Amino acid sequence: MYKKPLDFIKNIFNNHFEVSVFLSAILIVVLAIFIDWLFFLMACPMCILTRYVFVLVAISGLISMIIKKKFYSYVLIIISSIIGLLVTLRQIYIQNMSPEQIDQLTGGCSRPFHVSVEYDGIIKAIKQTLEGGPSCAEDGMRFLFNFAEWGFIFFFVYLIATILKIRSG
Repeated sequence: MYKKPLDFIKNIFNNHFEVSVFLSAILIVVLAIFIDWLFFLMACPMCILTRYVFVLVAISGLISMIIKKKFYSYVLIIISSIIGLLVTLRQIYIQNMSPEQIDQLTGGCSRPFHVSVEYDGIIKAIKQTLEGGPSCAEDGMRFLFNFAEWGFIFFFVYLIATILKIRSG
């Protein structure tokens, strides 16, 4: 079938790119929810926001499967990936602050994201969440990297792969 693993990857990239973007983004969200459940973790608002951006990437991949104008749908994946990079970069920055700097944050991570959306609306909730707070500064569970760092890596891979897909097609 495939003589080398690289041939398999090239086949996926050339023939099933949109499906792999959609499925991988959904799998990341499901895995994050499962890990929360399994280890009794409580995701911070910025982690929840990151999951929503992964869903946005998945929806962009789904749109790319449906519409014929691939360039425009690939641009949606790129935009979603850049948003994800910015959100995860902000969280990584907050996680690497000194305790004194963390104490000066306005507390945008003080209540669950869905509660902020319910009381303040989506735009203000996103703004408050991105301001950060002590709960968003927690490193949490690690498997080589924490969730924000893994998110940054995956968003970067989506961005580069989509740019390469546009250039190749």
